[in-house]
Amino acid sequence: MAVQNSPDAYRGASPLFLREPEIRRGVELLYFGYSHLYRGIDEGLAKQGLGRAHHRSLYFIARQPDIMVSELLRLLGITKQSLGRVLGDLTEQGLIETRPGREDRRQRLLRVTPAGAALEAELFEALRERLSVAYAQAGQGAVTGFWNVLEGLIPPEERQRIADLQRQG
Repeated sequence: MAVQNSPDAYRGASPLFLREPEIRRGVELLYFGYSHLYRGIDEGLAKQGLGRAHHRSLYFIARQPDIMVSELLRLLGITKQSLGRVLGDLTEQGLIETRPGREDRRQRLLRVTPAGAALEAELFEALRERLSVAYAQAGQGAVTGFWNVLEGLIPPEERQRIADLQRQG
């Protein structure tokens, strides 16, 4: 179902939805939808000298207190060097803290500080507002279909990790 107020509200997916024009439309909608969703928080991040990589890390650290650095690396799919810079910035600004592991003191466990939790909640609220409006306009069936498409983009071997995040609340 198309967004009711969009110029293409009359257009549904073609029965030939696997053709190049339909795939290209999907790619473009994913790109521009993502871009506009996050554009709303980019300015707030930039004021603090942070970017989207910082936000992604902060988001997952807040979702999984005491997440191991190695697990965060797997979730984000970035290099250790890139994550090291991001974690350094977040630590320096007092947004996250690192603790040694309980069983293995070599492990580094990450969690947000009260300031980090407040920033993450503020950023999430901005995303929630935008996504809630889009969800409401599209309707429940479209949201389920959207989730199905996004899950289909995730390799099967990684889907359990996403399911585990949902169970954590």
